[in-house]
Amino acid sequence: MRILPYSVLMTAGIAPILIALLSLILRVINLGSIKEFIFDEVYYVDGARDLLKYGVEVAGSKPEFIVHPPVGKWLIGAGIQLFGDTSFGWRISTAFIGSLMILLIALIAHKLFRSTALTALASALMAIDGLALVHSRTALLDNFLVFFILIATYFFITKRYWWTGIALGFAMGTKWSALYFLIAFGLIGLYRAFTHHSGRDLIKPTLTRIAQFGITPVLLYLSTWTGWLTSNRGWDRNYSSNIFTSFIYYHQQILDFHTGLTAQHSYQANPWSWLAMGRPTSFYYQTPKGCGASSCSQEILALGTPLLWWLGTVAIAVVIGLWIRSLVLRRLDPALTIIVTGIAAGYLPWFFFQQRTVFTFYAIAFEPFLILALVYSARSIMNTYAGAGQIAVATIFIVLFLNFLYFLPIFLGDVITYQAWHARMWFPSWI
Repeated sequence: MRILPYSVLMTAGIAPILIALLSLILRVINLGSIKEFIFDEVYYVDGARDLLKYGVEVAGSKPEFIVHPPVGKWLIGAGIQLFGDTSFGWRISTAFIGSLMILLIALIAHKLFRSTALTALASALMAIDGLALVHSRTALLDNFLVFFILIATYFFITKRYWWTGIALGFAMGTKWSALYFLIAFGLIGLYRAFTHHSGRDLIKPTLTRIAQFGITPVLLYLSTWTGWLTSNRGWDRNYSSNIFTSFIYYHQQILDFHTGLTAQHSYQANPWSWLAMGRPTSFYYQTPKGCGASSCSQEILALGTPLLWWLGTVAIAVVIGLWIRSLVLRRLDPALTIIVTGIAAGYLPWFFFQQRTVFTFYAIAFEPFLILALVYSARSIMNTYAGAGQIAVATIFIVLFLNFLYFLPIFLGDVITYQAWHARMWFPSWI
């Protein structure tokens, strides 16, 4: 058995693990200090309670119209089952999943870049992103969605397409927006089959891809609705004597809700502004006492670490440019393809819903690929400028880390003076 050098183990293995453990501490500390619901927790915690009690979501003794599949709420319910129906119990699952995501992006980075330093950099950048931290401390569905997407991405990179389909089935069982990743990965998988086979030899791999990216995730998705399918208490469960007719009718209503959601919200934000964090979503704001000043503020702002996201925007532009060039030269870089695919699947679809009410915190779906774009750019800098490039990357990371620390109070919901809070509101649109 080959023994890896100590330095390789330290950086590629132990460094991301240590970063994830430290991040878990940051995600868990004072996790239950805010006893009331934060933002949309009211919907998902209530759903988790119903699933634990009835196996399906209800409103009292009546069926309840629910617009998101059950997987994320089952995971919230797992935390409640283990730690009790408390604010800590509501949020512990997403905190744990958020820490695992740091390990997952390290695995993906290691497969893409084959560099111990870049593997550690990817996990460190994920750990210091404010948007990822806020999601990891709030009982919403999006962190679970990204978790399954990252698992699917890892299996896709390693060409284990059956497992990719399974992970994407669970992702769709969390939020429908995972469908865009399924389409993107499925098309690439099918393209690869066509480039390696022709004629009659193409039949088997084509059918295999359909099973991997079509039948498997659909069956997994259906299985996530077992509670609704086996109960007579679910919304429109008895619409028809044919269970699948009822299921399709219910899904048509869900689709109508998502496509017709146009109610005005004070924190809605056009997708054009997401990368710049033009209008971050305030999850929680209070003016308590106890900060040592006459006026105090306590906010949880779903804001990506600003300098990280702004630099990441530049990195995305660079990566897309390099990817286009690689297409023209017919020298596709697998790392570029994965990054561009993830950003396209997680970001671009929202531009087609200009009338729909959407929020900046949805950007968490492609945040890991923004991180990978930064890592790819860092590799280019270090390869081009050698020692000076390494110093530049290290310096940039330190600046990003300090930026993260500066905004940490409004990621964690700490009680600070109004003056300190206002100093962190760099733009009027952040208020």
